[in-house]
Amino acid sequence: MIYLDYAASTPVDIDVLNNFIDITKNYYGNPNSNHDMGFDAKKLIDEASGNIASVFGCSNDEIIYTSGATESNNLVIRGVSERYKNRGKHILVSSLEHNSIISVCSSLQEAGFEIEIIPVDKNGLVDVEVLKKMIREETILVSVCSVDSEIGLVQPIEEIANYLKDKENIIFHTDASQSFGKVNIDYSNCDLITLAPHKFYGMNGVSILIKRSNVSLKPIILGGKSTTVYRSGTPVTALITSSSVAVSKAVNELDERVEHISKLNKMIRNHVKDNSNIRINNTDKSIVHTLNLSIKGIKSDVFVSKLNDYGVMVSAKTSCCPLNSPSKLIYALTKDKSLASTSIRISLSHLTTEEEINKFLEIFDKCYEELR
Repeated sequence: MIYLDYAASTPVDIDVLNNFIDITKNYYGNPNSNHDMGFDAKKLIDEASGNIASVFGCSNDEIIYTSGATESNNLVIRGVSERYKNRGKHILVSSLEHNSIISVCSSLQEAGFEIEIIPVDKNGLVDVEVLKKMIREETILVSVCSVDSEIGLVQPIEEIANYLKDKENIIFHTDASQSFGKVNIDYSNCDLITLAPHKFYGMNGVSILIKRSNVSLKPIILGGKSTTVYRSGTPVTALITSSSVAVSKAVNELDERVEHISKLNKMIRNHVKDNSNIRINNTDKSIVHTLNLSIKGIKSDVFVSKLNDYGVMVSAKTSCCPLNSPSKLIYALTKDKSLASTSIRISLSHLTTEEEINKFLEIFDKCYEELR
């Protein structure tokens, strides 16, 4: 098996897994309990939160733990819109957002909110000058992903955040699920930041949402005591501490990982560059971890299925989208439905070997010849 779908999910790092197992076995007290077992668990959570907070320049109180990035994004969009709807009902999101943002925004339209899509330029980047002109007095939220899940474009997050920081009534959110651990971005002026540990070799079932102290949210999950008033539910100590380990490793090993992945990316590019029927959809603003190809005359799902028959795992698009639909991100960039219907996403890891890439390219050529 050759796994090249790391943008969808990553395997758990051994240090992260060992931490999860150790804490699960030895610190099973409820962190909210008023006894030694509870105090010990609470101390571990506080230490983990302190480590994460040091990376993002925030306090422990500005960290919310949820069940996943989808919940975090729902909490952001719904929480902000409900809390600040007295200020206005105008929300701006990019055309590259994950469905967990787009779908919530669609539902808010039924409640009277106006959702506007920020266009991207010819390079697939949010046009900051156009964004500035779209802002109104009643705009309460802007959400732009740091890196999209299909082409891997690094958006001008710092520029947007710097502009919006002086707009007191506008909150800026970025979904950093596809960027953290892959590219250095200064998030210091972002009000809300979504992180997904299972995208950077952490555990599934947990998300980290950074919420600056100047922002309030209306909770969408109510109940008992937790680490924050913004999300009820018993904190899972092992998920939180293991996420802290994953965050540390992602930061400390970023440069080494990128250097290795860059070599693998170049191997694939060099192999397909002379084939006129294959288009590389990435730009020079894309991270090296994601390589998106459109293969003329072969539908995305057909090629993905054929590769799967040979034990190669890639995606046609972000894993939450309908299987047979064209890629909305490729279409947004190319305005070409044919390219959007024939694109596949190859996502790489520091765990991927050169031997795996060589084997993948052999299988790729075989599948291409059988299907074209």
